[in-house]
Amino acid sequence: METVTTIAAVHARVRGWRREGRRVAFVPTMGNLHAGHVSLIDAARRHGERFVASIFVNPMQFGPNEDFAHYPRTPREDARMLAEAGCSLMFIPEVGEIYPHGSERVTRVEVPGLSRILEGEFRPGHLEGVSTVVAKLFHIVEPDVAIFGAKDFQQLAVIRRMVADLCMAVEIVAAPTVRDSDGLAMSSRNQYLTAAERALAPQIYAALQAAERRLKAGDADFAGIGRSGLTALEAAGFRPDYFSVRDAAELAAPRPETRELVVLAAARLGRARLIDNVQVTRP
Repeated sequence: METVTTIAAVHARVRGWRREGRRVAFVPTMGNLHAGHVSLIDAARRHGERFVASIFVNPMQFGPNEDFAHYPRTPREDARMLAEAGCSLMFIPEVGEIYPHGSERVTRVEVPGLSRILEGEFRPGHLEGVSTVVAKLFHIVEPDVAIFGAKDFQQLAVIRRMVADLCMAVEIVAAPTVRDSDGLAMSSRNQYLTAAERALAPQIYAALQAAERRLKAGDADFAGIGRSGLTALEAAGFRPDYFSVRDAAELAAPRPETRELVVLAAARLGRARLIDNVQVTRP
């Protein structure tokens, strides 16, 4: 595996592969890799002949009171994991390489509507920061295919819309959420949980599964299912931001006849903010 820190070096390597007719797969990450990221790497290897991973903690997607300064950074361990997974190129730029004029002055990419609901309501500017940096990374890496985890369902929807609206020639592939044995979705922020909080954390998935059962049984009281989820999380000791049943295609409020749904939840537990979702096809 080769490690580079500059845009010019990425361009040189990827364009060389293109001259050889190689298909390029890309996984953008913020580092602190875990088994969930490895699943993305495995998917990338199935979809491309050369594989690029970026490690970049993006300041644009952190709010003023969020954990940018303390977000876990483990570059040596990340490099080991990527090399063992068969990564061809690790791109690990400094902030100034991606935002030479500062992230406050950068040209921004926003997906109206999708960026302002759910996560956008509770983390204003977060999804704009995601779409901006992903657009930049796509132009830097020029991949044929990019892999994203389904755990961040709204982020995936935003990126898909951005790619379609801006006519980007990249295929977006969703990799299934990877969970611990007790159901908790893997996340770098899980390490913020104390032992007692970690024991409670799987309740967020349990609440989503309860909603899934109601929907599969034909229950169309979407608002009521959302209220029940919020109540269950509060009773378990979470501080929920939202628990909502949405149309899986547009993240709009579903109609009684909508069959493809997603139930999304975000809740705080101690220092950690956990997000998760389940996708449901109604009968």
